[in-house]
Amino acid sequence: MHTLLHRAQTFLAVVDFGSYTRAADFLGISKAMASLHVKALEEALSVALLVRNTRSIALTETGREFYDEFKGIVRDVGSAFDNAMHSGNRIAGRLRISTTSEYGEKYILPLIPAFLERYPGISVAYDVNSSLSDLVAEKLDLVVRLGHLADSSFKSRRLAGYDIVLVASAAFLRSHPVRRPEDLADLPWIANSNLAHPTAWTLRTAGGQGVDVVGRAAHQSNSSTAIRALARSSLGVAVLPAWFVEDDLAGGVLQRVLPDHALPPQPISVVFPDSSHLPRKTRVFIDFLCEHLGRD
Repeated sequence: MHTLLHRAQTFLAVVDFGSYTRAADFLGISKAMASLHVKALEEALSVALLVRNTRSIALTETGREFYDEFKGIVRDVGSAFDNAMHSGNRIAGRLRISTTSEYGEKYILPLIPAFLERYPGISVAYDVNSSLSDLVAEKLDLVVRLGHLADSSFKSRRLAGYDIVLVASAAFLRSHPVRRPEDLADLPWIANSNLAHPTAWTLRTAGGQGVDVVGRAAHQSNSSTAIRALARSSLGVAVLPAWFVEDDLAGGVLQRVLPDHALPPQPISVVFPDSSHLPRKTRVFIDFLCEHLGRD
């Protein structure tokens, strides 16, 4: 039974990473051994779990059913062991977390020393901008995400909300005056490539009246730091978190575009695996974040 479990874990890793090579590196075994594990598992179960070709790996229908069921079992077993070993006040282990570099630097990293003082048995592994796929592959325990979340198989907990603002440099606005929302359609935008529709927004007046605008993405980046730099260089208008550009706005480096209109507020969420046995190290960190950041 132990051998079958070991082979099944290799199968899960191959599916999560979409590659025998990457799965083998993660597990600390050779690519050939990873392939043998999956092949032996298929022979033991007398079913085909994967369809292989030179470019990709796909699940068979039976493979998908086995993956969905066994993934939850492995996660729950691991969490149960973790909770049992860390019963009482003993909370220990490596906590693997990720968030965006800008939000993490301003809000998450300053909290880490106090968290580790409260839970000295925990060590932190901090990644920047890791994708949710790393939760699937169990390389992360949780991620902090800004903005609305796409539907997924993960659980999430809202921490707080934040405002976003439409900004541009004074020099840009002098040469590209914006007097009404419709003027935005003809301007170059610096788009956030993390978003599905980075230049489509609804602006609302103080009275609640909304107007939809769609801009032209002249430049783009997946980094708020880069987007702010491009906006400061007068290359276009940009949508950025208010907390991230507050110094630029106070110093006049950037200016609000149509300041009598507002963009929709955004949520800040903690995202973690949908498991009935969430590890205590993860649970206490989520509670700690809510304690210190849980405000709107």
